[in-house]
Parts: sequence; structure tokens; C-alpha cells
Amino acid sequence: MSVRASHPVQPGVQRRPPTREPAARTYARSLPIVPVRARGLTIEGADGRRYLDCLSGAGALALGHNHPVVLEAIRRVLDSGAPLHAPDLATPVRDAFVAELLRTLPPDFAGHARVRFCGPGETDAMEAALRLVRAATGRTAVLSLTGSLDGAHGGDDPVELWGASGEDELGAHLGDFGPGAARPAGVILEPFAGQGGVVPVPDAWTRRVRRLTAARSVPLIADETQTGVGRTGAFWAVEHSGITPDVMVLSKAVGGSLPLSVVVHRDDLGSGEPGTFHGNQLALAAGTATLSHVRENALAQRAATLGSRMLGRLRDLARDIACVGDVRGRGLMIGVEFVDPEEEGAGPELAAAVRGECLRRGLIVDLGGRHRSVVRLLPPLTISDEQAAAVLDRLCDAVEAVTRARRRAFVEAGRERR
Repeated sequence: MSVRASHPVQPGVQRRPPTREPAARTYARSLPIVPVRARGLTIEGADGRRYLDCLSGAGALALGHNHPVVLEAIRRVLDSGAPLHAPDLATPVRDAFVAELLRTLPPDFAGHARVRFCGPGETDAMEAALRLVRAATGRTAVLSLTGSLDGAHGGDDPVELWGASGEDELGAHLGDFGPGAARPAGVILEPFAGQGGVVPVPDAWTRRVRRLTAARSVPLIADETQTGVGRTGAFWAVEHSGITPDVMVLSKAVGGSLPLSVVVHRDDLGSGEPGTFHGNQLALAAGTATLSHVRENALAQRAATLGSRMLGRLRDLARDIACVGDVRGRGLMIGVEFVDPEEEGAGPELAAAVRGECLRRGLIVDLGGRHRSVVRLLPPLTISDEQAAAVLDRLCDAVEAVTRARRRAFVEAGRERR
């Protein structure tokens, strides 16, 4: 039963943004929703409809919308009279965040780590990480393993390498071969390519990259922007392979739903280069509450268990639906890739149609991959078993509806040809 939103919304609120904001807006183009209230997995629109949100702020909402522990942490700061912005001065809120963050990191890394606050977005963190390794090595080139969600690169176009099978190929990019071959300043590795199509990087390959970069004194930057804070079934995705990176780039969920980005790096890479923005108090408080809640309630392990069950049901669906080319994921980072059986290639139109059918059924999902042919599920780690079943029911129903419509279209096309 639909319940009308209690928030008054002026007529035309959805029509006005195109006349006031640039066309670069991303989600507003595919999600014609005016959200007025949200809690946990659920968003309520101005039209009174309720949606199950498996976008989760593109992975920023580890605990879902307006989790009580996050709201309480924010209220405590507001009610305390603490400054909401204190540049890089030491404050109790800042100290608590750093302590909790270090508590969650792999021990071998945390014991020799420094925490650097950046601008509020993930691109700010990646740019800070690149400045860091360039200053530390005196080199400029950066090698990025394709598929990473690694934002801007300070004007560089990093060499791209995806799924290389041999050490020689990677070694060549690390300066092993050729006259005057230069080593890069760093290698960027997203342990699990999220926006790139929900593609898990094999743990053995991750360990090989770590071994080669360590042997050549090339800093390894782990991009945990979207994979961190329990999303993949481990607190940090690098834990699946057991590697210790030199630098970790953190954003999205680390701010507990508020904008925050952090670079954590080996202490011997640090420089005294000053920054201009160092984290605001509300985001630090929200982040601390989120990190500790995920850790204390073993939500990463819960994500691993529930995600495995969800993948199992989706793989059952894939066996019966020809246009589902692959189902993959880790924890609560799940992708369903669509293919066009006739064209024998990616099926972005099918994926877009499935997303539209999901929205009609009250389910918000995202698209990703090189051709945007992968439907992505990023539910909050707090999703219940019952909610997970409802998400899968709506997604499977949407896939079946698109399949039926496609079959009807073929039949109609055949009749017209006859």
C-alpha cells in the first residue's frame, strides 16, 4: 500500500534542475525520483512511492540511509558546540576517527601507517595519492590496471593493463625491459573493479602485482574507494588476497554517508607537503560511527554470507535466461551482466531495460561496465534476509519481463517480414 509523503514538495521540483544545473548530472537522468525521506534500504519519493535502494549512494551508505548510530554521532557533535571545521588541528572527533580507522586496517599496514585527509571526494584522494608517490619516488608515470574507479590522475593518462597473464608483461610496464626503461611512480590497483563491471581481480594476480612492485620499489596504491568498509565480505578488499599495499585510497562509505576521503600510506612515503582541506567534524564523526558499527557487528562477515546466497539465486536465474551472460560478485557487491544472444556481444540496451523495469517495481539499481551492460547491486550491509529476498524477487521479475517483451518483439518482427 502506498503512503503519501508528509514532506511538502513544491510543484515542478523535478522539472526545474535542467534549467538550473548542467546536463552532466548522472543519476537524475535514469532515476526520476524526488526523495523526501529515507531509512535503511528504503527511500520514499515525493509521490508517496517507496523504493528499495540498491544503489546506496554508489556504495557510500554502508549502513543505509540515516542509520541511528550515524545520526546520533552527528547530533553529538552539533550539540557539543565543537567547531564544525577545524582545518588540520587536533580535535577529539578527529582523533577518534583516526584511532578507529587504524583499528580496522590490516595489522601489517596499520603499524606503519599515516592518515592523510584530502578534499571531500574520491578524486581528491586519488590525486593526493599520486602527488604522494611522485614526490616520494621522483618519478611521474603511473600504471593503472584497467577497470579501476580511480578518478582523475592529475592530467596523466596512465598505462592500462587488464588481466595480464604473465609476469613478463607486467614487468615490461614496470621498467624491466628496453633501453632506458623507466619505472613508474606507482601502480593503481582496485582489488575489485566495481564501476568497471563488478569484476573481481583474482587474488593470485593481486599477489603477483604486489610481489613485482615490491621487488622494483614501485609503490602499490590500493583503490578501496568503493570496495572498503565491509562491502566485499572483508573489511578491506585487499584482505582477500592477503597483500599489504603501500597506499590505500578511501572514500564513500568511510565518511558514513557524508563526503570524506582519506589516503593511508606507509610512514616512509610521507612528505610535509601541506594540504588545503582536512576533513570536517561531522563527516569524521559519522565515519567513526560507521567504521565501529561495521567492525563490532561483524557486518563484513554478514555481507560475505548473504552475498553468497544472493549470488546463488541469481546464478539459478542465469541458467534459464539466455540474455544473462554472467553473474559475479563478492559480498554485497554483485553484478549481473547482460548479453545480446543474437549479436553475441554486450547488451547495454537489455541492461537499461532491466533497470527501468526494476524502477517500476520499486527497486533502484545501478549500471556499470565498459558498455554499461552490467546491472549492479550495492545494498547496505544492514539489509535483512527478508529485504534481500524482496530485492531478488523484483530483479528476477524485471529480467523476466524484459525477456518476455523481447520475445514478443521478435514474434511481431517475424510477422511483419512475412
